[in-house]
Formats: sequence, structure tokens, C-alpha cells
Amino acid sequence: MSLWQKHAIFEKNSIILIIGVLIMISFGGLIEILPLFYLKSTIEKVDGVRPYTPLELAGRNIYLREGCYNCHSQMIRSLRDEVERYGHYSLAAESMYDHPFQWGSKRNGPDLARVGNKYSDEWQRQHLNDPRSLVPGSIMPGYPWLAKTELDTNHLDQHMSVLALEGVPYSADMISKAAIDAKAQASDEDPGELTKRYPKAVARNFGGRPGVVTEADALIAYLQMLGTQVDFKIYDDKANLR
Repeated sequence: MSLWQKHAIFEKNSIILIIGVLIMISFGGLIEILPLFYLKSTIEKVDGVRPYTPLELAGRNIYLREGCYNCHSQMIRSLRDEVERYGHYSLAAESMYDHPFQWGSKRNGPDLARVGNKYSDEWQRQHLNDPRSLVPGSIMPGYPWLAKTELDTNHLDQHMSVLALEGVPYSADMISKAAIDAKAQASDEDPGELTKRYPKAVARNFGGRPGVVTEADALIAYLQMLGTQVDFKIYDDKANLR
């Protein structure tokens, strides 16, 4: 029997064709699923990536609450035009503690994966208050109430406890001192043990109102952290050596 005759059996008999399709789908599915049972993680760990500080986490919650993700992605694809405009392409490890992650390719505004330290705190405050005062063509709405609203830190420890159940390495000490650390990071005073719990965490008065921790403090702290945890020069140097 020729190869064509063998193949004709599948083309002429729908039952046999369906069985063959199911067998191939099952085989392909097993190849994708089985490794997940013995691999501890499918994400390669990268030096520098840490969980969000309580203040950054609160800022991220505000970012989600205000729908910022509808216009801004946090995923730089490995395409030449994106890398040249936004910076090094995104690594999976950068989002390993995100629930949910902010990946996507649809943007009405720029990607924010590398926005950290790109602008000053004063620029960020003014941009949140009146975007068109800095970017005349911006369609972003203003958020002036963020600088006037005091940050509610009462439930940060509960949120961190839930994230710990999902695999984020928050210790009991981190969770119990969530409110203290949030206030310490938004102050120009000595942050205490904050930097021991969260390496490279930057503490300062982000929101511009001394003595008051506002929602603007939290959101700006979150934005100023994005893209700053990983030393991408290491990856660039490795690429140049190839």
C-alpha cells in the first residue's frame, strides 16, 4: 500500500481522522504539560529582582485602580524599534511577583517598563496633576486628587499576606511592619530597616507634602522603581561578546 493510499484512509473516514487528531493533540499537550510537574519554576531568576515594598505595592494598587494599564503596557518586546525607543526588552523575572502582570502590546501612551528614574519626582507630580502642562498632545486625564488624598495603609499587611500565599517571598516580619515601612519610605528621614528588608529601595518624599504620605507618594514610588532592579549592562555586555 502506497503512502498516498495510507493517507487516503484518514481523508475518507472522518472517525479515523478525528481519532488521529485527538491523539496528536494529546501528545502535544503532554509534551507541554509534563515538564511543569517536575520543574520548580519556569522563570529564570535574575539578580536584583525583589518583591515590592509596601509603598510600591500600594502605588501599584492605585495604578490598577485608576486604570493606567488600559493605556500603558509594561512589556518591551524584542523588536528593534521597541528596544531603541524604550530600552532593554522585558525579562520574565521582572514580573515574577506581579499579580496580575502588566504585559501587553496595545498602547495609547508609552510603555512604562523602564520609566523608573527617567523623570524627576517633581515631573511625575506635575504630570499626574496636569499632563498637558508637560506634554501638550497628551490625552491622559489628570489625577490631582492623588496628591490631596492620604494613603490608607491599614490593609497593606493583609494584601501582602495573600501575595505570600501566592508565592511572593514576604516574611512575617515584612508583613507585620508593612504600614511602618510604607511611611518610612515616603519620608526624607532615616528609613530604618527598610533597606534591609527591601534591598535598593529608595526612600524620600515622593509626593511633595512633608509629614503626609499621600497616594501620589505611593504611585510615584512605584513608577520610579519600574525597570531599575536589573542591571541590564550585564546582558548588553554578554551580547557584545558573542
